Amino acid sequence: MTREDVACQAISPRLSRRQALWGGLGLGITVQFMGARAYADSQGALAQKKLVVIVCRGGLDGLSLSPPVGDANYGALRGAIAIPGFGEVGGALKLDDTFGLHPAMGATHALAVKGQARIVPAVATPDRERSHFEAQDVLESGASVVYGTSSGWLNRALEAMGPAGKVKAISVGPTAPLILRGPIEAASWSPGGAAGGDPRLPGILGDLYAHDPLLGPALASGMATQAMAKIAVADVAQSEAAMTDSQVNAGGATLAPVLRQGLPQARKLGATLAAFMTQPDGKQVAAVSIDGFDTHANQGATQGQLALRLAYVDAFLDGLASGLGPSWNNTVVVLATEFGRTARVNGTAGTDHGTASTALVLGGALKKGGIVGDWPTLAQARLFENRDTAPTLDMRGLFKGVLRDHMGVERAKLDTQVFPGSAGVAPADGVVA
Repeated sequence: MTREDVACQAISPRLSRRQALWGGLGLGITVQFMGARAYADSQGALAQKKLVVIVCRGGLDGLSLSPPVGDANYGALRGAIAIPGFGEVGGALKLDDTFGLHPAMGATHALAVKGQARIVPAVATPDRERSHFEAQDVLESGASVVYGTSSGWLNRALEAMGPAGKVKAISVGPTAPLILRGPIEAASWSPGGAAGGDPRLPGILGDLYAHDPLLGPALASGMATQAMAKIAVADVAQSEAAMTDSQVNAGGATLAPVLRQGLPQARKLGATLAAFMTQPDGKQVAAVSIDGFDTHANQGATQGQLALRLAYVDAFLDGLASGLGPSWNNTVVVLATEFGRTARVNGTAGTDHGTASTALVLGGALKKGGIVGDWPTLAQARLFENRDTAPTLDMRGLFKGVLRDHMGVERAKLDTQVFPGSAGVAPADGVVA
Protein backbone atom coordinates (compact mmCIF):
# COMPACT_ATOMS: atom_id res chain seq x y z
CA MET A 1 0.00 0.00 0.00
CA THR A 2 1.40 3.39 -0.99
CA ARG A 3 1.31 6.57 1.09
CA GLU A 4 -1.33 7.87 -1.30
CA ASP A 5 -3.53 4.87 -0.55
CA VAL A 6 -3.53 5.69 3.15
CA ALA A 7 -3.90 9.43 2.78
CA CYS A 8 -7.46 9.29 4.07
CA GLN A 9 -7.05 6.65 6.76
CA ALA A 10 -8.48 7.28 10.22
CA ILE A 11 -7.46 4.52 12.63
CA SER A 12 -8.34 4.28 16.30
CA PRO A 13 -6.01 2.24 18.55
CA ARG A 14 -8.55 1.03 21.08
CA LEU A 15 -11.72 -1.05 20.91
CA SER A 16 -14.34 -1.60 23.58
CA ARG A 17 -15.57 -5.12 24.45
CA ARG A 18 -18.72 -4.62 22.40
CA GLN A 19 -16.78 -3.22 19.46
CA ALA A 20 -14.36 -6.13 19.69
CA LEU A 21 -17.19 -8.40 18.59
CA TRP A 22 -16.91 -6.71 15.21
CA GLY A 23 -13.41 -5.31 15.58
CA GLY A 24 -10.07 -5.72 13.91
CA LEU A 25 -11.49 -4.25 10.72
CA GLY A 26 -9.63 -1.49 8.87
CA LEU A 27 -11.02 1.57 7.13
CA GLY A 28 -9.72 3.94 4.48
CA ILE A 29 -12.23 6.58 5.52
CA THR A 30 -14.16 6.33 8.77
CA VAL A 31 -17.86 6.84 8.26
CA GLN A 32 -20.66 7.19 10.79
CA PHE A 33 -24.23 6.89 9.61
CA MET A 34 -27.01 8.19 11.79
CA GLY A 35 -30.74 8.08 11.59
CA ALA A 36 -32.59 11.40 11.82
CA ARG A 37 -36.12 12.33 12.91
CA ALA A 38 -39.00 11.34 10.64
CA TYR A 39 -41.31 14.32 10.98
CA ALA A 40 -45.02 13.74 10.81
CA ASP A 41 -46.38 15.84 8.00
CA SER A 42 -49.03 15.03 5.45
CA GLN A 43 -46.57 14.37 2.65
CA GLY A 44 -43.88 12.76 4.79
CA ALA A 45 -41.42 15.09 3.02
CA LEU A 46 -39.12 15.66 5.99
CA ALA A 47 -38.67 11.92 6.43
CA GLN A 48 -36.86 11.96 3.08
CA LYS A 49 -34.30 14.59 4.14
CA LYS A 50 -30.68 13.45 4.36
CA LEU A 51 -27.67 15.11 5.96
CA VAL A 52 -23.98 14.21 5.60
CA VAL A 53 -21.26 15.87 7.70
CA ILE A 54 -17.64 15.42 6.57
CA VAL A 55 -14.81 16.35 8.94
CA CYS A 56 -11.41 16.88 7.28
CA ARG A 57 -8.88 16.35 10.07
CA GLY A 58 -5.55 18.12 10.26
CA GLY A 59 -6.55 21.65 9.34
CA LEU A 60 -7.62 21.86 5.69
CA ASP A 61 -6.15 24.85 3.85
CA GLY A 62 -9.22 26.75 2.74
CA LEU A 63 -7.14 29.10 0.57
CA SER A 64 -6.23 26.11 -1.61
CA LEU A 65 -9.56 24.28 -1.43
CA SER A 66 -11.27 27.42 -2.73
CA PRO A 67 -8.52 29.83 -3.76
CA PRO A 68 -9.52 33.53 -3.84
CA VAL A 69 -7.47 34.13 -6.98
CA GLY A 70 -9.31 37.40 -7.56
CA ASP A 71 -8.08 38.82 -4.23
CA ALA A 72 -5.22 41.20 -4.97
CA ASN A 73 -3.13 39.88 -2.06
CA TYR A 74 -3.52 36.14 -2.72
CA GLY A 75 -0.59 35.50 -5.06
CA ALA A 76 2.01 37.35 -3.00
CA LEU A 77 0.99 35.64 0.24
CA ARG A 78 0.89 32.15 -1.23
CA GLY A 79 4.04 32.25 -3.33
CA ALA A 80 4.97 28.85 -4.76
CA ILE A 81 1.78 27.17 -3.52
CA ALA A 82 -0.60 29.68 -5.12
CA ILE A 83 -3.19 28.14 -7.43
CA PRO A 84 -3.06 29.75 -10.91
CA GLY A 85 -5.83 32.07 -11.95
CA PHE A 86 -8.88 31.37 -14.08
CA GLY A 87 -8.03 30.23 -17.59
CA GLU A 88 -4.38 29.50 -16.84
CA VAL A 89 -2.86 26.03 -17.09
CA GLY A 90 -3.91 24.14 -13.96
CA GLY A 91 -5.92 27.18 -12.93
CA ALA A 92 -8.72 27.44 -10.39
CA LEU A 93 -12.17 26.31 -11.49
CA LYS A 94 -14.19 29.52 -11.48
CA LEU A 95 -17.05 30.10 -9.04
CA ASP A 96 -17.25 33.91 -9.25
CA ASP A 97 -14.91 36.81 -9.92
CA THR A 98 -12.99 36.18 -6.68
CA PHE A 99 -13.23 32.49 -5.84
CA GLY A 100 -12.58 29.23 -7.59
CA LEU A 101 -12.16 25.61 -6.60
CA HIS A 102 -8.91 23.67 -6.61
CA PRO A 103 -8.45 22.01 -10.03
CA ALA A 104 -8.64 18.57 -8.39
CA MET A 105 -12.27 19.32 -7.44
CA GLY A 106 -13.77 18.80 -10.89
CA ALA A 107 -16.84 16.86 -9.81
CA THR A 108 -17.59 19.36 -7.06
CA HIS A 109 -17.25 22.22 -9.53
CA ALA A 110 -19.75 20.50 -11.82
CA LEU A 111 -22.20 20.49 -8.91
CA ALA A 112 -21.47 24.16 -8.22
CA VAL A 113 -22.28 25.07 -11.81
CA LYS A 114 -25.72 23.48 -11.24
CA GLY A 115 -26.20 25.43 -8.03
CA GLN A 116 -25.60 22.34 -5.87
CA ALA A 117 -22.34 23.37 -4.19
CA ARG A 118 -21.39 26.58 -2.38
CA ILE A 119 -18.43 27.73 -0.30
CA VAL A 120 -18.24 29.28 3.17
CA PRO A 121 -14.89 31.08 2.83
CA ALA A 122 -14.14 32.46 6.31
CA VAL A 123 -15.67 30.13 8.90
CA ALA A 124 -14.20 28.99 12.24
CA THR A 125 -15.12 27.40 15.54
CA PRO A 126 -14.80 29.52 18.72
CA ASP A 127 -11.41 27.91 19.42
CA ARG A 128 -8.33 30.09 18.81
CA GLU A 129 -5.53 27.92 20.22
CA ARG A 130 -4.55 26.28 16.89
CA SER A 131 -4.14 22.88 18.57
CA HIS A 132 -5.47 19.90 16.60
CA PHE A 133 -6.80 18.09 19.64
CA GLU A 134 -8.46 21.10 21.21
CA ALA A 135 -9.88 22.40 17.93
CA GLN A 136 -11.29 19.01 16.92
CA ASP A 137 -12.85 18.66 20.36
CA VAL A 138 -14.59 22.02 19.97
CA LEU A 139 -15.67 21.25 16.39
CA GLU A 140 -17.19 17.88 17.30
CA SER A 141 -18.58 18.70 20.73
CA GLY A 142 -20.24 21.91 19.59
CA ALA A 143 -19.12 23.64 22.79
CA SER A 144 -17.66 27.13 22.95
CA VAL A 145 -14.58 26.00 24.89
CA VAL A 146 -12.38 22.94 24.79
CA TYR A 147 -13.69 20.00 26.81
CA GLY A 148 -16.98 21.81 27.28
CA THR A 149 -19.03 18.63 26.89
CA SER A 150 -18.42 14.89 26.66
CA SER A 151 -20.99 14.32 23.92
CA GLY A 152 -21.10 15.33 20.28
CA TRP A 153 -23.42 17.90 18.74
CA LEU A 154 -24.73 15.49 16.09
CA ASN A 155 -25.72 13.00 18.77
CA ARG A 156 -27.49 15.73 20.71
CA ALA A 157 -29.17 16.88 17.49
CA LEU A 158 -30.53 13.36 17.03
CA GLU A 159 -31.84 13.48 20.58
CA ALA A 160 -33.55 16.78 19.80
CA MET A 161 -35.25 15.23 16.78
CA GLY A 162 -37.29 12.64 18.66
CA PRO A 163 -37.63 10.33 21.67
CA ALA A 164 -34.81 7.92 22.48
CA GLY A 165 -35.03 4.79 20.39
CA LYS A 166 -37.07 6.40 17.64
CA VAL A 167 -34.02 7.90 15.94
CA LYS A 168 -31.46 5.25 15.05
CA ALA A 169 -27.73 5.80 14.59
CA ILE A 170 -24.86 3.75 13.27
CA SER A 171 -21.10 4.27 13.08
CA VAL A 172 -18.91 2.49 10.56
CA GLY A 173 -15.47 1.84 12.00
CA PRO A 174 -13.91 0.47 15.19
CA THR A 175 -14.92 3.38 17.42
CA ALA A 176 -17.40 6.24 17.38
CA PRO A 177 -15.86 9.74 17.23
CA LEU A 178 -16.80 12.49 19.66
CA ILE A 179 -19.31 14.01 17.23
CA LEU A 180 -21.44 10.84 17.61
CA ARG A 181 -20.98 10.10 21.31
CA GLY A 182 -23.89 10.79 23.62
CA PRO A 183 -27.22 9.53 24.90
CA ILE A 184 -28.43 8.13 21.57
CA GLU A 185 -27.00 4.63 21.20
CA ALA A 186 -25.40 3.84 17.85
CA ALA A 187 -24.84 0.50 16.21
CA SER A 188 -21.53 0.03 14.40
CA TRP A 189 -20.21 -1.63 11.28
CA SER A 190 -16.74 -1.87 9.82
CA PRO A 191 -16.24 -2.99 6.19
CA GLY A 192 -13.78 -5.72 5.27
CA GLY A 193 -14.64 -8.16 8.06
CA ALA A 194 -12.35 -11.04 8.88
CA ALA A 195 -12.42 -13.68 6.14
CA GLY A 196 -12.69 -17.34 6.91
CA GLY A 197 -14.45 -16.91 10.25
CA ASP A 198 -16.57 -19.68 11.68
CA PRO A 199 -20.05 -19.27 10.12
CA ARG A 200 -21.55 -20.64 13.34
CA LEU A 201 -20.20 -17.72 15.39
CA PRO A 202 -23.26 -15.42 15.05
CA GLY A 203 -25.56 -18.19 16.24
CA ILE A 204 -23.26 -19.06 19.13
CA LEU A 205 -23.06 -15.43 20.21
CA GLY A 206 -26.81 -15.07 19.80
CA ASP A 207 -27.42 -17.94 22.21
CA LEU A 208 -24.75 -16.70 24.60
CA TYR A 209 -26.12 -13.17 24.86
CA ALA A 210 -29.81 -13.87 24.29
CA HIS A 211 -30.74 -12.78 27.82
CA ASP A 212 -28.02 -10.18 28.31
CA PRO A 213 -29.80 -6.78 28.56
CA LEU A 214 -26.76 -4.94 27.16
CA LEU A 215 -25.01 -7.26 24.70
CA GLY A 216 -28.15 -9.01 23.45
CA PRO A 217 -29.66 -5.93 21.77
CA ALA A 218 -26.21 -4.82 20.61
CA LEU A 219 -25.61 -8.14 18.88
CA ALA A 220 -29.02 -8.06 17.22
CA SER A 221 -28.37 -4.53 16.00
CA GLY A 222 -24.97 -5.52 14.68
CA MET A 223 -26.39 -8.44 12.73
CA ALA A 224 -29.05 -6.21 11.18
CA THR A 225 -26.37 -3.69 10.22
CA GLN A 226 -24.24 -6.42 8.68
CA ALA A 227 -27.16 -7.53 6.55
CA MET A 228 -27.71 -3.94 5.38
CA ALA A 229 -24.00 -3.63 4.58
CA LYS A 230 -24.06 -6.72 2.35
CA ILE A 231 -26.91 -5.21 0.36
CA ALA A 232 -25.11 -1.85 0.05
CA VAL A 233 -21.84 -3.42 -1.14
CA ALA A 234 -23.69 -5.66 -3.61
CA ASP A 235 -25.60 -2.68 -5.02
CA VAL A 236 -22.39 -0.73 -5.58
CA ALA A 237 -20.67 -3.70 -7.23
CA GLN A 238 -23.59 -4.10 -9.61
CA SER A 239 -23.53 -0.39 -10.47
CA GLU A 240 -19.78 -0.44 -11.10
CA ALA A 241 -20.10 -3.39 -13.44
CA ALA A 242 -22.56 -1.43 -15.57
CA MET A 243 -20.57 1.83 -15.52
CA THR A 244 -19.22 3.19 -18.81
CA ASP A 245 -15.93 5.03 -19.30
CA SER A 246 -17.80 8.29 -19.84
CA GLN A 247 -19.52 7.91 -16.48
CA VAL A 248 -16.23 7.17 -14.70
CA ASN A 249 -14.77 10.33 -16.21
CA ALA A 250 -17.81 12.48 -15.43
CA GLY A 251 -15.80 14.48 -12.87
CA GLY A 252 -13.99 16.31 -15.66
CA ALA A 253 -10.61 16.28 -17.33
CA THR A 254 -8.72 17.15 -14.15
CA LEU A 255 -10.22 14.44 -11.96
CA ALA A 256 -10.31 11.56 -14.43
CA PRO A 257 -6.53 10.95 -14.71
CA VAL A 258 -6.21 10.96 -10.93
CA LEU A 259 -8.94 8.37 -10.62
CA ARG A 260 -7.19 6.17 -13.14
CA GLN A 261 -4.05 6.31 -10.98
CA GLY A 262 -5.66 4.67 -7.96
CA LEU A 263 -8.46 6.73 -6.39
CA PRO A 264 -11.60 4.80 -7.38
CA GLN A 265 -11.87 3.42 -3.84
CA ALA A 266 -12.88 6.88 -2.62
CA ARG A 267 -15.67 7.10 -5.18
CA LYS A 268 -16.73 3.57 -4.31
CA LEU A 269 -16.92 4.43 -0.63
CA GLY A 270 -19.11 7.44 -1.42
CA ALA A 271 -21.38 5.20 -3.48
CA THR A 272 -21.51 2.65 -0.65
CA LEU A 273 -22.55 5.36 1.80
CA ALA A 274 -25.28 6.34 -0.65
CA ALA A 275 -26.46 2.73 -0.80
CA PHE A 276 -26.75 2.65 2.98
CA MET A 277 -28.85 5.80 2.90
CA THR A 278 -31.18 4.75 0.07
CA GLN A 279 -32.10 1.27 1.27
CA PRO A 280 -35.54 0.75 2.78
CA ASP A 281 -35.32 2.07 6.34
CA GLY A 282 -31.97 3.57 5.37
CA LYS A 283 -30.13 6.12 7.48
CA GLN A 284 -30.93 9.78 7.09
CA VAL A 285 -27.80 11.34 8.56
CA ALA A 286 -24.15 10.42 8.07
CA ALA A 287 -20.79 11.63 9.35
CA VAL A 288 -17.52 11.02 7.50
CA SER A 289 -14.00 11.58 8.83
CA ILE A 290 -11.01 12.04 6.49
CA ASP A 291 -7.44 12.44 7.78
CA GLY A 292 -4.28 13.85 6.25
CA PHE A 293 -4.68 17.64 5.89
CA ASP A 294 -1.82 18.83 8.15
CA THR A 295 0.40 20.29 5.41
CA HIS A 296 3.31 21.99 7.19
CA ALA A 297 5.81 21.17 4.43
CA ASN A 298 5.70 20.52 0.68
CA GLN A 299 1.98 21.24 0.51
CA GLY A 300 1.97 21.55 -3.26
CA ALA A 301 -0.24 23.64 -5.49
CA THR A 302 -2.07 22.09 -8.45
CA GLN A 303 -0.24 18.84 -7.72
CA GLY A 304 1.23 17.34 -4.57
CA GLN A 305 0.02 15.98 -1.26
CA LEU A 306 -2.87 18.39 -0.74
CA ALA A 307 -4.05 18.03 -4.34
CA LEU A 308 -4.17 14.25 -3.87
CA ARG A 309 -6.22 14.53 -0.70
CA LEU A 310 -8.63 16.91 -2.38
CA ALA A 311 -8.96 14.46 -5.26
CA TYR A 312 -9.98 11.81 -2.71
CA VAL A 313 -12.61 14.17 -1.29
CA ASP A 314 -13.88 15.03 -4.76
CA ALA A 315 -14.11 11.39 -5.80
CA PHE A 316 -15.96 10.53 -2.59
CA LEU A 317 -18.44 13.36 -3.14
CA ASP A 318 -18.91 12.29 -6.76
CA GLY A 319 -19.72 8.72 -5.69
CA LEU A 320 -22.08 9.94 -2.98
CA ALA A 321 -24.00 12.32 -5.24
CA SER A 322 -24.27 9.80 -8.06
CA GLY A 323 -25.21 6.95 -5.73
CA LEU A 324 -27.97 8.87 -3.99
CA GLY A 325 -29.77 9.38 -7.28
CA PRO A 326 -33.13 11.12 -6.75
CA SER A 327 -32.42 11.32 -3.00
CA TRP A 328 -29.68 13.84 -3.76
CA ASN A 329 -32.44 16.41 -4.25
CA ASN A 330 -33.29 16.06 -0.53
CA THR A 331 -29.68 16.00 0.69
CA VAL A 332 -27.33 18.55 2.27
CA VAL A 333 -23.63 17.78 2.72
CA VAL A 334 -21.42 19.95 4.95
CA LEU A 335 -17.62 19.61 4.76
CA ALA A 336 -15.68 21.31 7.56
CA THR A 337 -12.30 21.24 9.28
CA GLU A 338 -11.03 22.16 12.76
CA PHE A 339 -9.07 25.23 11.59
CA GLY A 340 -7.46 26.71 8.49
CA ARG A 341 -3.82 27.41 7.61
CA THR A 342 -1.70 30.55 7.62
CA ALA A 343 -2.26 32.99 4.78
CA ARG A 344 1.47 33.08 4.02
CA VAL A 345 3.47 30.15 2.71
CA ASN A 346 6.16 29.10 5.21
CA GLY A 347 9.85 28.36 4.69
CA THR A 348 9.25 24.68 3.89
CA ALA A 349 6.73 25.29 1.10
CA GLY A 350 3.82 24.53 3.40
CA THR A 351 1.46 26.33 5.76
CA ASP A 352 1.14 26.38 9.53
CA HIS A 353 -1.90 26.17 11.79
CA GLY A 354 -4.30 29.04 11.23
CA THR A 355 -7.79 30.18 12.15
CA ALA A 356 -10.59 30.53 9.59
CA SER A 357 -10.90 28.05 6.75
CA THR A 358 -13.36 27.30 3.97
CA ALA A 359 -16.31 24.97 4.41
CA LEU A 360 -18.28 23.42 1.58
CA VAL A 361 -22.04 22.91 1.48
CA LEU A 362 -23.41 20.68 -1.24
CA GLY A 363 -26.61 18.92 -2.22
CA GLY A 364 -29.76 19.17 -4.25
CA ALA A 365 -31.53 20.77 -1.28
CA LEU A 366 -29.28 23.86 -1.30
CA LYS A 367 -30.57 27.31 -2.05
CA LYS A 368 -28.74 28.58 -5.11
CA GLY A 369 -26.51 31.53 -4.43
CA GLY A 370 -22.98 32.79 -3.96
CA ILE A 371 -20.69 32.47 -0.96
CA VAL A 372 -22.14 31.87 2.50
CA GLY A 373 -21.04 34.55 4.96
CA ASP A 374 -18.68 37.46 4.32
CA TRP A 375 -15.17 37.55 2.85
CA PRO A 376 -12.76 39.67 4.94
CA THR A 377 -10.16 39.79 2.11
CA LEU A 378 -6.47 39.04 2.54
CA ALA A 379 -5.43 42.65 2.99
CA GLN A 380 -2.70 42.95 5.59
CA ALA A 381 -4.87 44.98 7.96
CA ARG A 382 -7.65 42.36 7.75
CA LEU A 383 -5.59 39.27 8.62
CA PHE A 384 -6.31 37.72 12.02
CA GLU A 385 -3.29 38.29 14.28
CA ASN A 386 -1.29 39.32 11.21
CA ARG A 387 -1.21 35.74 9.89
CA ASP A 388 -4.57 34.03 9.27
CA THR A 389 -7.77 34.41 7.32
CA ALA A 390 -10.06 36.27 9.72
CA PRO A 391 -13.27 34.44 10.71
CA THR A 392 -16.54 36.11 9.75
CA LEU A 393 -18.92 33.23 10.52
CA ASP A 394 -19.14 30.97 13.58
CA MET A 395 -19.12 27.31 12.52
CA ARG A 396 -22.00 26.66 14.91
CA GLY A 397 -24.09 29.18 12.97
CA LEU A 398 -23.53 27.21 9.77
CA PHE A 399 -24.52 23.94 11.41
CA LYS A 400 -27.49 25.60 13.10
CA GLY A 401 -28.79 26.93 9.81
CA VAL A 402 -28.66 23.50 8.19
CA LEU A 403 -30.21 21.70 11.17
CA ARG A 404 -33.01 24.26 11.47
CA ASP A 405 -33.89 24.71 7.81
CA HIS A 406 -33.15 21.23 6.49
CA MET A 407 -33.83 18.89 9.42
CA GLY A 408 -36.36 21.05 11.28
CA VAL A 409 -34.60 21.29 14.66
CA GLU A 410 -36.13 24.07 16.77
CA ARG A 411 -34.03 27.18 17.43
CA ALA A 412 -34.47 26.89 21.21
CA LYS A 413 -33.01 23.37 21.18
CA LEU A 414 -30.18 24.44 18.93
CA ASP A 415 -29.23 27.25 21.32
CA THR A 416 -29.33 25.21 24.51
CA GLN A 417 -29.24 21.47 23.83
CA VAL A 418 -27.34 20.94 20.59
CA PHE A 419 -24.89 23.83 20.97
CA PRO A 420 -25.02 24.74 24.69
CA GLY A 421 -24.77 28.40 25.57
CA SER A 422 -24.89 29.57 21.97
CA ALA A 423 -27.98 31.78 21.97
CA GLY A 424 -25.86 34.64 20.66
CA VAL A 425 -24.87 32.66 17.55
CA ALA A 426 -27.57 33.06 14.91
CA PRO A 427 -28.27 30.30 12.39
CA ALA A 428 -26.91 31.02 8.93
CA ASP A 429 -29.79 32.00 6.67
CA GLY A 430 -30.30 31.21 3.02
CA VAL A 431 -28.29 27.98 2.85
CA VAL A 432 -31.15 25.54 2.33
CA ALA A 433 -33.90 26.07 -0.23
